[in-house]
Amino acid sequence: MPRWNVFVTRRIPDAGLDLLRNAGVNFEVSPEDRVLTHEELVAGVSGRDGVLCLLTDVVDEPVLEAARGARVFANYAVGYNNVDVVAATKRGIMVTNTPGVLTETTADMAWALIMATARRIVEGDTLVRAGEFHGWGPMMLLGMDVFGGTLGIVGAGRIGCAVARRAQGFGMKVLYTDSAPNPEISSLNAKRVDLDELLRVSDIVTLHVPLLEETHHLIGRRELALMKKSAILVNTSRGPVVDERALVEALKSGSIAGAGLDVYEDEPQLAPGLADCRNTVLTPHTASATIATRNKMAVMAATNLLAALHGEKPPNLVNPEVLTS
Repeated sequence: MPRWNVFVTRRIPDAGLDLLRNAGVNFEVSPEDRVLTHEELVAGVSGRDGVLCLLTDVVDEPVLEAARGARVFANYAVGYNNVDVVAATKRGIMVTNTPGVLTETTADMAWALIMATARRIVEGDTLVRAGEFHGWGPMMLLGMDVFGGTLGIVGAGRIGCAVARRAQGFGMKVLYTDSAPNPEISSLNAKRVDLDELLRVSDIVTLHVPLLEETHHLIGRRELALMKKSAILVNTSRGPVVDERALVEALKSGSIAGAGLDVYEDEPQLAPGLADCRNTVLTPHTASATIATRNKMAVMAATNLLAALHGEKPPNLVNPEVLTS
């Protein structure tokens, strides 16, 4: 049995590592429990047959050049904008991802942020822990009702549809915007409108779009100004979809009521002033952070990697043209 030489850029759940181990793969997991520097990544991938990488790894031309001869970069993520796919294809390197497994878990997180932001849960928790709760008061921490409100979903892919399904239990009117009509979300009585109308009408705006050139800063000063002053914005997609500095301005000025964020424009850094905004709920990119989902991601990434090492087409190949180039 061949013993391929594989580099895993950061520890992943054992469910994935056990697959590699049982397949006779000689793998090295980075001992650093952090994002590797570019120099560390270049050194780590050098001379490998395959690499299991994370969304936080910038796999650019120098990294791919160092890994020349590798068969695959298996990305432990749904997104793969961290990988220069064109450069990988040019070198005959397969790139894979882990789609589908995050849908329900991320939709749950979007709803957690919706509820926590609308009902000011974090502010209340902080107040109680600080010993500042001195009894019930009629004007204390007034939030917004979610039930019966209008939910605006920007991006009607798998996660957007899952969020819309959950909205049915809250008796909400659902609007969505996408490049094309989606029969699945339409079957949930969601109405397709343009982005401006969605922003003007919605009580809650939740973002579920990939990071592309056309979605970078999709929500900026103009868009935030269109939203109701009583509305909240939720982002579990990609940080740069929102102009974070413009969001801070909107939060501080009261242009919108609040925001729930799991992703940031310059992770792990926050835009100046964002952490000081009390009308926010800020989580550390944990939308997929359940045991079951992270195990599924690990198994899928390892399965993709093993298929490529065996000379087979991986189940989740994002650059199929590499097989004919």
